[in-house]
Order: sequence, then C-alpha cells, then structure tokens
Amino acid sequence: SEKQLIASDNEAENQPAIPYSVVLGRRATWAFMVGKFLTDPVWWFYLFWVPGFLHDKYNLDLTHLGPPLICIYVVADVGSVFGGWLSKGLVARGFSLSAARKVAMLVFALAVMPVAGIMYTGGNLWLTVGLISLAAAAHQGWSANLFTLPSDTFPRPAVGSVVGLGGMGGAFGGMLVALVVGK
Repeated sequence: SEKQLIASDNEAENQPAIPYSVVLGRRATWAFMVGKFLTDPVWWFYLFWVPGFLHDKYNLDLTHLGPPLICIYVVADVGSVFGGWLSKGLVARGFSLSAARKVAMLVFALAVMPVAGIMYTGGNLWLTVGLISLAAAAHQGWSANLFTLPSDTFPRPAVGSVVGLGGMGGAFGGMLVALVVGK
C-alpha cells in the first residue's frame, strides 16, 4: 500500500510549470523570501560566531571545543525535529494548518530570547552552552516551520521555485549581515 501511495504522487508531472513571473507576483513568495532574508543570517552568525566566542570567553582550544559544539548542534537538530512535531501536534488538536504554523513559529521566536542572558552566566561554560543550544534549537524549529510554508500555500509545481527564491533571500541576508557584523 505504501508503494501505491508513493506511485500515486505524480500529480505534479501532469501540471504545467508555473513561470517565475507568476510566482514572484504572489505576496506569499515575498513573505517567504523576507522571512529567510531576516532569519538565515542568524543561523550563519551562530555557525561562525560560536567557536570564536567560546575560544575568547572560555579559552577553549580546538581540542576542547568539541563537546560544547556537539551539544549545541545536536540540540539544534532536536529543535528542528520538534518544530515539525509541534505544528503537527497543534493541527491534531484542531488548529488550522496556518494557525498551527504561526503558533509554532511564535513559540520558537520567543524561545530564542533567553540567549540574551549569556552576559549574566558568570563565566559558566555549560550555562552559556545551554542558552546558545536553546537559541539554536528554537531557530531550527522556526526554520522547519518556515520551510513548510511554501508547500502549504503554493501548488506543487511552484514549491521548488519558491524555496529556491527563499534560499536566495537567505543568502543575500547572510552576505549583508556578514558585512555589517564585520564592521
């Protein structure tokens, strides 16, 4: 039965491609691109900033950075999976798909905020790692829900184009933030 389900999933092959001019004319495309533009740079900032921060603040060298970084990125992985689970759970509890995504994204946006407490950790490495881990997990939960929005709101032939445009928006945001943070 699973093979039949997979084989039945060829409706996109029978639908005509949607031109970029049509995809770019939809507000939802621009909302997705702006969302990626604003939030992807945060992830890139964490990827590049955390090792240097841990080195500068806690004198961790390459042989001691491993456990904190592994912790941060494993917890981020869990956040990504939890992001999908939370919105799915909300739908199962009667939320509309749109409301479930928005509530999940709000939860994750709020869960990032404790990272500002890093300056009050008193030099406790693992408390700092915990706050960064929470922020990274929340970011990934947000991203998991953001990535599903195109498949929720666009016909199948347009999803790849919209996700690609969003990736472009995120890359531009990342390039601009790198310039600003550098200065």
